[in-house]
Amino acid sequence: MKNYIILLALCFFTIVSYSQKHSLTSQEQDTLNIWQLAKYDGASAFGGLAHAYTRPLHWDGEDWATFGFVVGGTALLYFVDDETSDFFLKQDGTSPNIAKEFGERFGSPQVAYGITGSVYLFGLFTKNERVRETGVLLISSATAVGLIQTVLKTTVGRSRPQNGEGKFAFKPFSGESGFRSFPSGHTILSFTTAYAISKQFKNPWVKAGIYTVGMISPISRIVNGAHWLTDVALSIAISIATVDAIDNYLNGKNRYPGDPHKKGITWNINFGVGSMGIVGRF
Repeated sequence: MKNYIILLALCFFTIVSYSQKHSLTSQEQDTLNIWQLAKYDGASAFGGLAHAYTRPLHWDGEDWATFGFVVGGTALLYFVDDETSDFFLKQDGTSPNIAKEFGERFGSPQVAYGITGSVYLFGLFTKNERVRETGVLLISSATAVGLIQTVLKTTVGRSRPQNGEGKFAFKPFSGESGFRSFPSGHTILSFTTAYAISKQFKNPWVKAGIYTVGMISPISRIVNGAHWLTDVALSIAISIATVDAIDNYLNGKNRYPGDPHKKGITWNINFGVGSMGIVGRF
């Protein structure tokens, strides 16, 4: 088993090394066949995955400030987890079944990876560079957040609201389904998919529409008592940070030069008379 792990690690870092040194122009990519394009895209995906995991090692002051803001905001939400959970649970009986069904399916691994794979394969076989990049971004982002949420669910072991044990109940490494509340897997997969796709559009209304679709799963999971509000909020933060890191890697390494640089959400805190709010500009 140990030998297999070492072999996989060597293959991983070999591919990452290749991806860091060999970015091709759009014209050069046009000359590659399907198999060669797939290898190039695989190297891009692995490079993005490695970049996302190692990005915290290179954070600057602004990055740490953002991290602190997210942690502080989550801590404030933690104080109202019980109240927000009670509020959303009361909406369960009045929520449209179609919305709950969509939220359950869209955030499932089968649907998320089905969309991801379909986008990439379409771009690969049509040799569409922009769609291929979107597929690579989706694949590497979904893989990165998928591994993160799997590890955190097990190690944190937070009780779900529907257990009735409260927000302070934890059973790390228990393996019980009722103690896998953080993070929300449905939220991470659905919003990662939506956020990655939204980066391909400049129109703010289109982006807003895609974000709205991505939020159906998170809200539905709170409504049915599967997660606390803080679970969902931190899951969305993980999705945004991961997608942005990988997207910045693909742009920074000029892996797909035919696609213009895209920006993520810029968050600002607005203060007014008797009010305070967070505004996201996209």
